[in-house]
Amino acid sequence: MRSDPVDPAHTDPFARQHLPPAELWPRMDLGEFPLSAIPPRVNAGVELLDGAVKRGLGDRPAFLFGDSTWTYGDLLEKANRIANILTEDLGFVPGNRVLLHSANTPMMVAAWFAILKAGGVCVATMPLLRARELAYICGKAEITHALCDSRLGDEVETAKTAAPGLRHALRFSALGNGTDPKASLDAAMAGKRPEFANVDTAADEVALIAFTSGTTGPAKGTMHFHRDLMAACQCFPQLLNITPDDRFCGTPPLAFTFGLGAQILFPMSHGASVVLLENNAPDFVLETIAKHRVTGLYTAPTAYRSMSDTAVNHDLSSLRICVSAGEHLPQATWEKWRAVTGLGIIDGIGATEMLHIFISAAGDDIRPGSTGRAIPGYHACILDDDGNPMPPGSTGRLAVRGPTGCRYLDNPDRQRAYVHHGWNLTGDVYRMDEDGYFWFVARGDDMIISSGYNISGPEIENVLLEHPEVAECAVIGVPDPKRGHLVKAFIVLRTPSLASEDMIVTLQNFVKSQIAPYKYPRQIEFKENLPRTPTGKLQRFMLR
Repeated sequence: MRSDPVDPAHTDPFARQHLPPAELWPRMDLGEFPLSAIPPRVNAGVELLDGAVKRGLGDRPAFLFGDSTWTYGDLLEKANRIANILTEDLGFVPGNRVLLHSANTPMMVAAWFAILKAGGVCVATMPLLRARELAYICGKAEITHALCDSRLGDEVETAKTAAPGLRHALRFSALGNGTDPKASLDAAMAGKRPEFANVDTAADEVALIAFTSGTTGPAKGTMHFHRDLMAACQCFPQLLNITPDDRFCGTPPLAFTFGLGAQILFPMSHGASVVLLENNAPDFVLETIAKHRVTGLYTAPTAYRSMSDTAVNHDLSSLRICVSAGEHLPQATWEKWRAVTGLGIIDGIGATEMLHIFISAAGDDIRPGSTGRAIPGYHACILDDDGNPMPPGSTGRLAVRGPTGCRYLDNPDRQRAYVHHGWNLTGDVYRMDEDGYFWFVARGDDMIISSGYNISGPEIENVLLEHPEVAECAVIGVPDPKRGHLVKAFIVLRTPSLASEDMIVTLQNFVKSQIAPYKYPRQIEFKENLPRTPTGKLQRFMLR
């Protein structure tokens, strides 16, 4: 629950004021992880980074990138310098929201920690997002500052013109070494102290706002406390037995909470190291595992399917942990990876609303084809359409609760739809067996999950409808053996005679120019009309 009055250290109360009413929050079960175990005042950035150095890990490798290695001490120094820039030069006050727009680089990690250490709210975004998407996020979260990868700076500058609240935008290079003349943050860091007076935050202050695209329109912000980050570090990692000698790598962006936990929260809470990747090509990932003797891998089922074809050509003997999330893991993919590597994939389901994975299984507890059981600290069940728990063997709506839970940014209607009687409803249809294992059946909404990305059909429809030749359109997901699903658009043209392969390419390029390229419709079918009900509602099920 929220503490009142507003903590005086946070002079910008926006995040607290835009939390949903407490009566709409999910139930936070004590379960096997009592929230009382987390102190009432904690700053997750300080705990994970400064705490690691205090525990004697300052000289140990934290992040590897290309041929460079940053120790925990190096990361702390960089984060402190950035925090000093924010507070001394940019008018930053605790509680301000900071847009973080970057690929997976050491400087993105340093900036993430700097924001938290300064008492800010981090709003990390996928590197593929375009200016119009960034502008929407900036407006929704009333973002005041932006720190971005120099290579993505033009998109942020364009977004800035449409987001008047965004006052400051600084660029950084991947390693913060000042080699990029456009990297204004790099240059400013050189003149700042390597020490910083950390902001003392309450455990229930908002630390990050993670945006997720749903099926019903624009991206939605989910709000997570410092306490939530620390709780996540105590839950799913129990299945992995992480040690300081472990070395991880993964393909999910750090802006995706799956990637945040996999490559920052979990390794750093155990003193381990991470190899950050900008190239997610299957063979490059396999080469990285062999070169750096990686012990733990996080990626999506589509990547495991692709890597299975060439895994035998690489030395993967160091690998002991393989985690999959982001979309359903088919049993055939699990079996194929096991056959070529001897390793069972740890499947898991999580949600941006819940921060990270809450159902999974590892080791001998894995049942191929099943997602697993509720992990320590969480409870899960199957509910019917009226919200009543169903007996084992029944198929229904997956519901979960635990030490983390859904809190939408300024969206009470969506909050009521996601949280029922204290349970978080993920939008997935599952079956639970007699032993408490959960088996995926289907998505309960129209979200398209392709190669691990959640893609909103209505968002793509809105973009297509901006093209002058598109009269009507509908977007759905169609099954694909490699990506899980492909985005397919059915389009009614204003000038039907223009229907052609050239027009398909034109419309695909138009979408790529407006939103993240991974969202574009890989298939387009022209129609004379779209199926609708007598009241005019689109019948997507007929298109499927």
